[in-house]
Amino acid sequence: MDEYITVKKESKGEYSEKHSRFLGFLVPCSDEAAAACAIAAKRKEYWDARHAVYAFILSDGTARFSDDGEPHGTAGKPVLEALKGSGIKNAAVIVVRYFGGILLGTGGLVRAYTSAAAQAIENAEKVKICEGDEFSVSLPYGDYDKFVFLIKEFGAEIKSTDFLENVSVVFTLESKDSEKCIKGIKDAFSSSVLPKFGKKTEIFKKI
Repeated sequence: MDEYITVKKESKGEYSEKHSRFLGFLVPCSDEAAAACAIAAKRKEYWDARHAVYAFILSDGTARFSDDGEPHGTAGKPVLEALKGSGIKNAAVIVVRYFGGILLGTGGLVRAYTSAAAQAIENAEKVKICEGDEFSVSLPYGDYDKFVFLIKEFGAEIKSTDFLENVSVVFTLESKDSEKCIKGIKDAFSSSVLPKFGKKTEIFKKI
């Protein structure tokens, strides 16, 4: 899989010009159905807004946008360009507009929609999605602290720990680090601790 940047939760931005308010929302979405649900939810929540412009980009390259009644090229396309420029994928930006009674013109609309989208993007907590591997291992209690310290040196994240007769640990790490990490574990414990590969997974890393 290709690495990409996304967000795990919604963020918001706002821009005002000549009494018109533009509320921007950046929402995570894994596919077109999720994007459609996010857009519909904002339209329902802000039912009294004049427009609900949107754009979304998925990790497979799919991109869509809508001007939602604004003049062609003044709303959806600028929002899409702001999202493209951020590098964020699997996310939708919805900008709702409350009309203030004064026309903004083509340039004003582009500026306003771009600014609201940019604010939502700037306020987002971004993460990088990487290809990862999941492993499980069983080890004696006396080796647990040393083991945890070692795998965290390779950037591993512990998903679960069960303290039974032995300690059972499930952990994930980036695929590019797996070989070195497993070799490091074997060397450190003289091959007495041997993690078992479980499955491929996605790794979320804050950036």
